[in-house]
Amino acid sequence: MIGKAKDWAKGHWPRLRLRTILFATLFLVAALPGFGAVFLRVYENTLVRQTEAELVAQGAALSATAAALWPAAPPGRAAAYEVAGGDNPYSVRAPASGIDLSTTPIRAERPPVAIGAKPFSDAVAVAARLSPIIDATRSTTLASIILLDRNGSIVAGSSAVGSYAQLSEVAAALAGNASTVLRRNGAYRATYRFEWLSRAAAIRVHYARPIIVGDRVVGVVLLSRSARALFRGLYEDRGKIALGIATIFALLVMLSGVISRGVTRPIEQLGAATRAVASGRGRVPDPSPTAAIEIQGLYADFAVMAAAIERRSRYLRDFAHAVSHEFKTPLASIRGAVELLQDHPDMAPEDRRRFLANADADARRLALLVTRLLDLARADMAEPDEERTDAAQVLTRVADTLQTASFSIEIVSLAVQPIVTIPATTLEAVLATLVENSRQAGAQSVTIQLSTTNTRLEVRVNDDGPGVPLADRGRLFEPFFTTKRDTGGTGLGLAISRSLIEAQKGSLTISDTEITTFVIRTPLAH
Repeated sequence: MIGKAKDWAKGHWPRLRLRTILFATLFLVAALPGFGAVFLRVYENTLVRQTEAELVAQGAALSATAAALWPAAPPGRAAAYEVAGGDNPYSVRAPASGIDLSTTPIRAERPPVAIGAKPFSDAVAVAARLSPIIDATRSTTLASIILLDRNGSIVAGSSAVGSYAQLSEVAAALAGNASTVLRRNGAYRATYRFEWLSRAAAIRVHYARPIIVGDRVVGVVLLSRSARALFRGLYEDRGKIALGIATIFALLVMLSGVISRGVTRPIEQLGAATRAVASGRGRVPDPSPTAAIEIQGLYADFAVMAAAIERRSRYLRDFAHAVSHEFKTPLASIRGAVELLQDHPDMAPEDRRRFLANADADARRLALLVTRLLDLARADMAEPDEERTDAAQVLTRVADTLQTASFSIEIVSLAVQPIVTIPATTLEAVLATLVENSRQAGAQSVTIQLSTTNTRLEVRVNDDGPGVPLADRGRLFEPFFTTKRDTGGTGLGLAISRSLIEAQKGSLTISDTEITTFVIRTPLAH
């Protein structure tokens, strides 16, 4: 099922530009707080708690005023409250707000008043003096404010006659504890089309605060008010919200510009340059200074790759030209000999043997060229090998194999035997090629000197022969370049040797000194 869904998504996935994906991602991240504020009721919780805080402030002021106006403490319930100020018996510590629209239960609408006892005379007297303050407060805050006596009977703030002692918040206040509850608002009617998204639209916040004189609860201030609706709150805060949205969009535009200059635009330019390089009409440009560090590194890698491809292309062109030239001469000779033998069947035996010998020599040269070309191809395709080799032992083996009574090999070795990360067969083949070239050039002795740096072994090979002319040293490692063509040289030995060494992360060069010196550098084992 999941596999089918993935296949369907892949088949219908639109082609999007990188800047579109990045902008959409930034926009979604920027919009997440707004969605969270609405759908997780973060903003709505703030509105409800703000309403509760207003009711707490009003209740604190009214209860303190009532306590100041109340006669001497009459008999009543002892308050089980927590004194906030220590020596101030008229201060009640309101509990921290725990209202959360996702978890706080919403109770039924406030029920009608119950039948209760006649209000106490002291409460009626205080209500008469407090009513103007209650009316002024109600007209300003639009909150419902009801004054109850110590039995929960209504004294002021409502035309109803009876008691609210059965309400849980009033019962808590009569016990000396301020209490806040959420109740449904039966008079609510939806005004906005999307008001169903708001959970706080159809509720009222009810807050009951005890009036304490001495250590007795003498009455309760019962306040209630509808919380600011979500959409009304958004409308009232529209300026701040609009400013926040504008700021976020401005930051998105700035970030999109930075990303465009740092990522998308350099990638597009690199793609165009790569296509131009592939068609042979361009090169990889320098990256923009505003491009990201990784993109600049990508430019550098592409430039190196393009240069390597160009070198390889030139190498293949030159190599193909050299191969065709090297094969053309012996093939022409063989074909000429065959035609002569066909055209002159009565050719003298001595001439026939001479032509056949020439054809056979050319065929052997072709076979040798093919073999050496295969060796060169294997050398070019060789992979690095971490085989550990004692270089001194390889040098000793080469010297024992190639030196004769008329051709000596001297090894200037080190006190410490160097261990290199190159196959012994590779190092032996390269050294044997260099020593054999010296002997073929007319040298009578070869000196091999070892030295090391922190990371590499350096092997210098020189001889007492005539050496390589300075004019030829630049072409010495080119395939098919040889000064011994008349003696059967193919010009591939040094090219193969260099490829073998370079495949093992080493190098083979010829020095610029008057004495011809070949230098092999290869990594030391750690």
